[in-house]
Amino acid sequence: MITIKQVSTPKELKAFVKFPFELYKDSTKWVPPIIKQELETFNKKKNPIFNDAEATFFLAYKNNQIVGRVAAIINWLEVNHQKEKKMRFGWFDVIDDIEVTKALLEKVHEIGKANSLDYVEGPVGFSNLDKVGVMTEGYEHLGNMITWYNYPYYVNHFQELGYTDEKLYSESRFPFSNVKIEQFSKAQELIKRRYELRALGFTRTEEVMPYVDKMFDLFNKSYASLSSFVAITDIQKEYFKKKFISFVNPEYIKFVIDKDDELVAFAIVMPSFARALQKTKGKLFPFGFTHILHAKKHSKEVVFYLIGIHPEYQNKGVTALIFNEYYKVFTEKGIERCVRTPELEDNIAIHQIWKHFNPEVFKRRKTVRKQIE
Repeated sequence: MITIKQVSTPKELKAFVKFPFELYKDSTKWVPPIIKQELETFNKKKNPIFNDAEATFFLAYKNNQIVGRVAAIINWLEVNHQKEKKMRFGWFDVIDDIEVTKALLEKVHEIGKANSLDYVEGPVGFSNLDKVGVMTEGYEHLGNMITWYNYPYYVNHFQELGYTDEKLYSESRFPFSNVKIEQFSKAQELIKRRYELRALGFTRTEEVMPYVDKMFDLFNKSYASLSSFVAITDIQKEYFKKKFISFVNPEYIKFVIDKDDELVAFAIVMPSFARALQKTKGKLFPFGFTHILHAKKHSKEVVFYLIGIHPEYQNKGVTALIFNEYYKVFTEKGIERCVRTPELEDNIAIHQIWKHFNPEVFKRRKTVRKQIE
């Protein structure tokens, strides 16, 4: 018999966070989160997303063992401001038992129906800076800290329960040797002069901070036209500053500004922490920090986390300035591989940015949806 229980205590929330550690204990490709960070993400006093969103967490039990989990999420900015009557679900993990999946998702639908929402979509997080999608191809490849990993049967469960494809994402990679400096060195000089632009690089995190608010403003502008985009609020900016920026090597953050010192483009790259996170087993203490710091300094793989260009400067070659800066840093650090995080397959503008580097799509994922009846 399957029992679904709403998480109501700190102990149950910790069990919610730790369930995937048991589910994927035999997987060499799953990358664990940091348990403390996951708990803080779900802490309504610490995460400002809860000013504009709500979440209910459920655990599934069978024979007194946890066999599944799901977070049922409503982003009220999306519902009230964008008139998108969507019920979200995320942090979905389950054993290979479709009855467990069905029981968990029924809880999500119940909340959606109680709030007069039209449909359910997932797996998604609270916002566009969270993980997204169920993996559909690339199970043989190592995951990373920016994406969810899942077993192939997840997709089968959704299909059998009548969920249809909503958004399609691809993840690609290319060897750094594919990047030829001559492809953009002359172009970036021309673009600098034509538009009176200059690139900014940093060596210390403190140098980055004065620009971070402008970066999030530009993020909101540059992604506004994409489906499902929900803008980041001012209070969320402060939270993400603390959560993300200090984690990133300052030399991996690049900005482009105009003659008035206004930000027109940005990019954030992160070292690959996947192997390090596997070694931490979800804990920074006592030795987890050592693995993270080693990866931060020595990883030969980088992950392109975010890139944003002001709408007025899109298709004007501004990325040549960014890649010229990264070329210098990556050459100095001996970077061998570049990986891109999930990108919407219909986001033509972002795919155009990478075409010169001959990227190989090596993973695919999607969100699924179903009407609330």
